[in-house]
Amino acid sequence: MTEPEHSDRPVLELDQSTSAADYDPAPAPAKGEHGKAGRFWSARRVPAALVALVILAGSGLLLYDIAAVRAGRSAMHWRRALADHLDRWRLDEVAVLAVAGAVALIGVWLIVLAVTPGLRTVLPMHRDRAHVRAGLNRQAAALVLRDRAMEVSGVSSVRVRMTRSKARVRARSHFRELDDVRADLDAALGAGIRELGLARPPALAVHVGRPPAGKR
Repeated sequence: MTEPEHSDRPVLELDQSTSAADYDPAPAPAKGEHGKAGRFWSARRVPAALVALVILAGSGLLLYDIAAVRAGRSAMHWRRALADHLDRWRLDEVAVLAVAGAVALIGVWLIVLAVTPGLRTVLPMHRDRAHVRAGLNRQAAALVLRDRAMEVSGVSSVRVRMTRSKARVRARSHFRELDDVRADLDAALGAGIRELGLARPPALAVHVGRPPAGKR
């Protein structure tokens, strides 16, 4: 009997009731002549509308008060009270620092909204037309991968969690060897990710285990 050949690859000790795999993402399609398929930008209509309404109301009220003072009337009570308070407050008071910190946080939040695309739930797809952009919802992509995984023999239940960079799959197998089920899942899900046509195919992480003893 011949002795088995030894290789430099480390041998993974796998539990009999669990099997896991982690893989790099599939290579993205080559950039074509129609340009890069970037992320979709969110319109963010609600924050923009709220900021516009606040600025419009504040500036309108202030301009009205200034015009009234120019016309010979006295300034509104709120502006006189605000001027008196600002005259008495010190810059190192807690209230002044708290208001300044809140305004700074709101400003940072608005800047982040302005420079980030948003729409994290939409995955950009490979761009084949110059004037056409397509995207796939992450939940829809997870549902497609779940259906592909349920077609594998031995799989009783599957949960798929899809992010922009990784697809995490947790499956339960009630029969067959776990490594065999995992190998079939690797092939089925790898093909499923390629068929999604995403501009940046996510990495694939597969975990296969046995269902609880009472549910077998």
